[in-house]
Amino acid sequence: MTTASGIDPSVRPGGTGCAECDAAGGWWVHLRRCAQCGHIGCCDDSPSKHATAHYHATGHPVIRSFEPEEDWFWDYTTSELYESGPELAPPVSHPLDQPVPGPTGRVPANWADTLR
Repeated sequence: MTTASGIDPSVRPGGTGCAECDAAGGWWVHLRRCAQCGHIGCCDDSPSKHATAHYHATGHPVIRSFEPEEDWFWDYTTSELYESGPELAPPVSHPLDQPVPGPTGRVPANWADTLR
C-alpha cells in the first residue's frame, strides 16, 4: 500500500463512535476510520453505512478498521483490502469497553434481525 494518496498518518480520529449515528441517536455494528481526515463512520453491515457514505461525499478513498486488534485498510477506489499499512495517530480503535455492536443503550434487542 502506498501512502501517497488518501492517507494522512498525523490526523487523529474524530471521535470514538460513528459521527452521524451519534448525531441521529443511531447505532452501528463496526466502526471504520477515514485514513485521510479521521472521520469515524459505521461499516456496511450497519444500518446506515456511514463510512461508505463519507467516501462518496468526500472522495477520501481509504479507511482503516477502528476495531480493537484490527489494522487492515480498504481502498474504495481499487476495492482492495490491505492486511496492514502505515501507523496512524492514536487512538487506533474505539475504547475497549465500548460494546460491539454499539453504543450502549442504543442497540435494539433484535439488532441481528434488522440487518437481514
